[in-house]
Amino acid sequence: MTKKKKIYKKKGNIVKDLTRNIFKVLNQDSSKSYNHKQIAAKLKISDTDGKTQIIRKLAELTANKKIKEVDRGKFQINIDRKYSVGTLDVTSNGNGYFITDDYEDDVFIPNINLGKGLHQDTVKAFVYSKRNGKKLEGEVVEILERAKTEFVGVFQKHKSKPFGFVIPDNHKMYADIFVSENKINGAEDGDKVQATISDWPKNSKNPFGKITAVLGKPGEHNTEMHSILLEYDLPYEFPREVEKDAESVSLEITDKEIAKRRDMRGDLTFTIDPKDAKDFDDALSFTKLENGNYEIGIHIADVSHYLQPKTILDDEAYARATSVYLVDRVVPMLPEILSNGACSLRPNEEKLTFSAVFEINEKAQIIKEWFGRTVTYSDQRFAYEEAQSIIENVKLSDDIQPYTMPLDISIIDKEYEVAPEIVEATLKLDELAKILRKKRMKEGAISFDRVEVKFNLDEEANPVGVFFKESKDANKLIEEFMLLANRKVAEFIGFSKGKATNKTFIYRIHDEPDDEKLASLQNIISKFGYKINTDTKETTSDSLNNLLSDVNGKAESNMIETLTIRTMSKAAYTTQNIGHYGLAFNYYSHFTSPIRRYPDVMTHRLLQHYLDGGDTPKAIIYEEKCKHSSNREELASKAERASIKYMQIKYMQDHNNEVFDGVITGVTEWGIYVEIKSNKCEGMVRIRDIKSDHYIFDEKQYAIVGQSSKQIYQLGDDVKVQVKKADLERKHLDFNLIED
Repeated sequence: MTKKKKIYKKKGNIVKDLTRNIFKVLNQDSSKSYNHKQIAAKLKISDTDGKTQIIRKLAELTANKKIKEVDRGKFQINIDRKYSVGTLDVTSNGNGYFITDDYEDDVFIPNINLGKGLHQDTVKAFVYSKRNGKKLEGEVVEILERAKTEFVGVFQKHKSKPFGFVIPDNHKMYADIFVSENKINGAEDGDKVQATISDWPKNSKNPFGKITAVLGKPGEHNTEMHSILLEYDLPYEFPREVEKDAESVSLEITDKEIAKRRDMRGDLTFTIDPKDAKDFDDALSFTKLENGNYEIGIHIADVSHYLQPKTILDDEAYARATSVYLVDRVVPMLPEILSNGACSLRPNEEKLTFSAVFEINEKAQIIKEWFGRTVTYSDQRFAYEEAQSIIENVKLSDDIQPYTMPLDISIIDKEYEVAPEIVEATLKLDELAKILRKKRMKEGAISFDRVEVKFNLDEEANPVGVFFKESKDANKLIEEFMLLANRKVAEFIGFSKGKATNKTFIYRIHDEPDDEKLASLQNIISKFGYKINTDTKETTSDSLNNLLSDVNGKAESNMIETLTIRTMSKAAYTTQNIGHYGLAFNYYSHFTSPIRRYPDVMTHRLLQHYLDGGDTPKAIIYEEKCKHSSNREELASKAERASIKYMQIKYMQDHNNEVFDGVITGVTEWGIYVEIKSNKCEGMVRIRDIKSDHYIFDEKQYAIVGQSSKQIYQLGDDVKVQVKKADLERKHLDFNLIED
């Protein structure tokens, strides 16, 4: 078997930050010129592909007059340039930063110089040196593209005049939106609304807009959930024409269709999912072979059979790109007739599937692999808790008996017997999954087994309790086989005969951690006696795993786990493969969740295209779709976090004035963030509310220090706090510090 060469490349050095790194070299001495070889040497890029990209980038920067060619093949910074194009990052205090490839560091833009630019707008800015000549500042001179024109907020009507203002919920939106009488659209004073900016007159400090939707009263549950979705440009219902298109899709599984597929209906097959799941993306089949090996099928809903390109339904799925999981609801990517019906691998139903089938031996080594369309039949549906009950209570042996599922675990609210062959399959799959996981960790994968915060909700979706969800063996069983399918599909397309194929495909990539963030993490964890070794990629991943293991169960665990996650690059979709650092895979895709992720649909379509002998399509079309999918994923993630924050504050409204044990999770110049240990709710103790002393922020110690008493409150310290105010409208949770 050909050994695959490690293909990890530090994407930041080669693709993403190449422009900035070239400027960094040229700015070291603006009077000196460099050729591409000298630049490559300074950037420690030695491979041919990297050098080729430098040559192309130098030509592009010269054409844009950002650098100049002073001699044949010799380049110098163009010191005459003053205007640059980039993105505006507005902070909650109303100032901003100009982010552009033209400068190594972000350029500070004071509020007075924002030029009506809003957060994430693409702008042209004039960049200049401050009087001391050391730091750069900027001024926005032109808005090239608005990132966002729709905002959610509270409408405040003028007391005596026929107009009002929308006060945006978004703290990075520094200007209230003026709404004239004829554009109020029936909104009443105090309503939560959505407003669209239509104009921003030159002499006005406020943009002009119109109210496009009245959502309800602030604090009402549905109003707030809809507000969260709209704030992140996420839908909460399907247009009628999309529902109609979904209803017109033929759901019949015909003999003609079955004949085109591998028939695996006779194979023992079952699903393991959350107990409240309705869309079952995946199922596992298990067959013992005569040679002592096992045939394991990873069967995925064949969404691409029903979701055809260039249809209203497909356009809507692409626009959404992902399902959104809020605390109390799922906003699906596909209408329910598909997501919970035809595509869902429900028990005792024939289903069309796309499968990755492997022959695996006792050492979890892959002997054979097969990919293609199948028809399957699920014999059993398990919740994770039910599969876990089998794993914890039965030993793998030659004489496995039926297992009685306990009443308190059963999802059908009564005891029932699980057939011996399904018990055996569950236990053997668990055994193989543990071997796969051990191999993965040995190869440098990083394990983030974080505790998830979940809420018990009453009939009106009010939080009445908090519980923590941990990933157990049953969860990890499914995870490992999904990872196996995703990895092997990517390898099948992307790697052949010892080298990359250069076929267009959808990869899920994850770059190496940022060096500066790792250094910052080391600085923080050293306060607690921990250390990481960042000499190589391997020592970094090993020491991060050791760190996560060492902090497990300790007071500072959640804080350090969060800080460790923040050192990681963001995973993204792209056609340009660089491998997946966190999983330690050279090739990785998303194949296993097409009901809720559009990139998986693209993966299915491309895989079938290549199985049919098709040529590689143009990558540029798919790269644009990858970028869109990554952006939508990020918005969905922000909405999910916002819904958790909202629910935490709502939960804490019933605990005003109560005292809790907490841990300091953040320190700023205006206060300390404290996470309550018993429910993971995080709030702030403001420095001005600590009356015993005047406290000063000490950035080096990650602490606030009492000026007279020298009392220190430091990151990771245990403290007691009293709930001061849970403000649902402002989405703030404020604490008072209980001092010794």
